[in-house]
Amino acid sequence: MQAALSQDTESLADQAYDLVERMIVTLELNPGSVFSENDLSERIGIGRTPLREALQRLAGDRLLVALPRRGMMVTDINVTEYLALLETRRILDRLIVARAAKRCSEEKRNELRRCAEELRGAAAREDLDDFMRLDRACDEILEAAAHNPFAVRAVAPLHAHCRRFWSMYRHSCDLGRSAELHSRLLDAVADGDEKAAESASDRLIDYLERFTREAVELL
Repeated sequence: MQAALSQDTESLADQAYDLVERMIVTLELNPGSVFSENDLSERIGIGRTPLREALQRLAGDRLLVALPRRGMMVTDINVTEYLALLETRRILDRLIVARAAKRCSEEKRNELRRCAEELRGAAAREDLDDFMRLDRACDEILEAAAHNPFAVRAVAPLHAHCRRFWSMYRHSCDLGRSAELHSRLLDAVADGDEKAAESASDRLIDYLERFTREAVELL
């Protein structure tokens, strides 16, 4: 019975993590905003114990910071730190896509090809919300195909920070160019071409670095 309760709590904590991360990434919880566990627990309908576990994980991901006697605060976007994050993501993404290209099942390869096509469609419709949803789905397919849980665990919060940055500066984004770069990466992995996948991953990070500097006028 105790083991079952533990599993239930863990499942609720995972749900709370996904919900709150989405709220942060989509700016429903804005950078700098402060909230209490009680208020957020009522808002998302999940108890304080699993929510507290989720908030601790998000604090570890540097998306939240604890404020003594005040609650939790959503971290601000620090551009210098964000560019350092992209440096780190470059290395991890390259590893993940290379391993995915080598180890991907035929079923996953077909999923990646479909995902690339749907990304291009979302860009053509200029539907950023659907594009971001598909971007996360593609990341999850790549991460599952790579069969490297250590790299995946390290890169997941970096992707969340990137989606939040896109939400913040969505008015500056070029969905067509982003879709093209994502599609090249996904197609290379689906084709099993490790070198092409690594190169496509680097080109995507190059674009994200340029987008960051242009969005905040650092050029």
